[in-house]
Amino acid sequence: MRLLLTGSSSGIGRALAERLLTRGHSVWGLARSDQGDFAAQNPGFRAARGDVADWDALAETAAAVAAVWPHLDGPVTCAGLQGEIGPALACDPAKWSATIRTNLDGTYFAVRAFAALLRRAPRRGKIVCFSGGGATKPRPNFSAYGVAKTGVVRLVENIAAELAAEAAPIDINALAPGAIATRLTDEILALGPAIVGAAEFAAAQKTRTGASASDTSGDASLEKVLACVEWLLSSGSDGISGRLISAPWDPWPTLGSRAAELAATDLYTLRRIVPEDRGRTW
Repeated sequence: MRLLLTGSSSGIGRALAERLLTRGHSVWGLARSDQGDFAAQNPGFRAARGDVADWDALAETAAAVAAVWPHLDGPVTCAGLQGEIGPALACDPAKWSATIRTNLDGTYFAVRAFAALLRRAPRRGKIVCFSGGGATKPRPNFSAYGVAKTGVVRLVENIAAELAAEAAPIDINALAPGAIATRLTDEILALGPAIVGAAEFAAAQKTRTGASASDTSGDASLEKVLACVEWLLSSGSDGISGRLISAPWDPWPTLGSRAAELAATDLYTLRRIVPEDRGRTW
């Protein structure tokens, strides 16, 4: 497959690039950092440098990709940052907004910029967007990140509903990776509990310790994320679209056989819960 990957210079994005390359796929990686050395060592990898929150830059990248590749099988949007951290009512408004732009606008821009090339794919098109912590419950001190990631999920649901009417099928889903030790974890540890909160700091300590422990629990979690992305890009997930899939918690390897049944439900989506849903009448 020919795949476009944002945020490919570090963390999950870099691990995913390495994984996809070993599977024989061609990967075009977009990141703000230079990836020249990685591209030189991996013939199947092409590098582009830019900010996903910059629409003009992404449009130029899409044009450059289209000049080389006749089609795209799927974009995967890994790029993101935690950005402004702290109580929402004390945050710097400009930094808060910039966080939204990178995580939410950056996801939309990537999907929008490569939509035309994706529609040329000879197989069923696939789009994988990364959601994250704060998308399904409040995350104190991380309002900008949480709001943006929630927006990503609703964006995925909206696009899926719009694509459902098209003749050429394209599946789009949001992926929640769970607690993976990356530079985002290190940022939390560096800021300390006074800024990020005691619960977030303790969780980051646990994540970082697990990633380096002898039982390799951190590696096992990353393995689930990479395998889930591969599944979402494969024919095994055909017909599953507009869903928020948790890599560590959901039974995603078995969902493919129930795609039609799943499509008729609101499972794995963001929905309002009323008392009757919990066996209550008030």
